[in-house]
Amino acid sequence: MPSTLELLEEHRMFGGWQQRYRHNSSTLNCAMTFSIFLPGPKSDTPPPVVWFLAGLTCTDENFTTKAGAQRVAAELGLVLVMPDTSPRGEGVPNDDGYDLGQGAGFYLNATRSPWDRHFRMYDYINDELSALITDNFNVSDRQAIAGHSMGGHGAIMLALRNPGKFTSASAFAPIVNPCQVPWGQKAFSNYLGDDPQSWLEYDSCWLMRQTPVSVPVLIDQGDSDQFLADQLHPERLEQVAREVGWPLTLRIQPGYDHSYFFIASFIEDHLRFHAKHLLV
Repeated sequence: MPSTLELLEEHRMFGGWQQRYRHNSSTLNCAMTFSIFLPGPKSDTPPPVVWFLAGLTCTDENFTTKAGAQRVAAELGLVLVMPDTSPRGEGVPNDDGYDLGQGAGFYLNATRSPWDRHFRMYDYINDELSALITDNFNVSDRQAIAGHSMGGHGAIMLALRNPGKFTSASAFAPIVNPCQVPWGQKAFSNYLGDDPQSWLEYDSCWLMRQTPVSVPVLIDQGDSDQFLADQLHPERLEQVAREVGWPLTLRIQPGYDHSYFFIASFIEDHLRFHAKHLLV
């Protein structure tokens, strides 16, 4: 392994390896960690990758330890990549609120001071970490992307902005219309400035109307989610998908909330959904 990656943890799991690494990010100007699950080899063909982007206040470890995804990933022969949700460290700007600053990167490139030097999560995920995974691990160029809440926003937005890069996208309780909800408006005004026009390139409801190449999308949403009415509004993206003929499936799950108990209940469906498109 090249010296750019420092192995922090390694655990045998379902015949594969769960690992955690640290590296210095030139995009974010700080040290970053990410987790990766490498399934046991099924053939000589390099396995495809499923990215999972976590939500507000999370790190790369939340999905790794709480979702129970590795068993199914091992069965299907899928690599799981779990990035952190934002830059971190003493020199990185922060905020007292949980929904801004460290732990709340929103997967965008900040343009406003003091955030613009570090908060470039879009470029980090799309370019730097993507290249790091390709260069350091035996993976194929086929990849899919998934996420939860803020990370669900990130997953769908990245798939919409990069047609052809991902075979499929899925999300649990995603923020689909950040320009029109409090979480997004707070983050975008701080990171991007006060012109709402500049926010649109990170809003999935707007992007879906602009993207010429469709990618299959699966969304699960619990109807007992405490953030559903104020922050999430999956029906808005469903309406856009209906208007433009996008292959989107929205499933409302009765009684489920916003937690990792919800994610753990349906992660197998999501991985099998991605495998159907990755393993063709």
